[in-house]
Amino acid sequence: MERISSVKRMTRETEIEITLNLDGSGKAEVHTGIGFLDHMLEGFARHGFFDLTCHVRGDLAVDGHHTVEDTGIVLGQAISEAVGDKAGICRYGYFILPMDESLALCAVDLCGRPYLQFDCEFSARKVGELDTELVREFFYAVSYSAGMNLHLRMLQGGNNHHMIEAMFKAFAKSLDQATAAEPRLNGVLSTKGKL
Repeated sequence: MERISSVKRMTRETEIEITLNLDGSGKAEVHTGIGFLDHMLEGFARHGFFDLTCHVRGDLAVDGHHTVEDTGIVLGQAISEAVGDKAGICRYGYFILPMDESLALCAVDLCGRPYLQFDCEFSARKVGELDTELVREFFYAVSYSAGMNLHLRMLQGGNNHHMIEAMFKAFAKSLDQATAAEPRLNGVLSTKGKL
């Protein structure tokens, strides 16, 4: 069964279309209007082995907030739709990812309950054209739209580019684990019998 979703969202602030294949090979076609965000989403696709198409038109003349947050909303919706009823998947994933001096921890639970714990402080206001304060907003939007527990912690920081990239890649690896098939499982991984 293919685990592919396509989600469109149009508001007066943004127009977004995302197609996500959880069982892809890491191909990405990303155009958000923010070069560094494109780079992060391309890395997310590549390291999670997801195929991702992401086209965004946002009100960048105002600032990047709506573009980044709404992209997170739509990506979260695409994850939720692609994973479906969650039968037969591992549900949990975690990864500790090094990038030079930076070390990021990510843990994911596809439990249906949204929650974000984000422990990271940046020393720069921007990386490229991306406001660093919007990194948390992006992951908040993903976690709430996907209905996932998402914990991100910078265990060791340094270069802000490396820190953000380590988080996106750690998230990709964690999500890949969480969405992977568990052959011993019949139904969903829950004592409730439902997620």
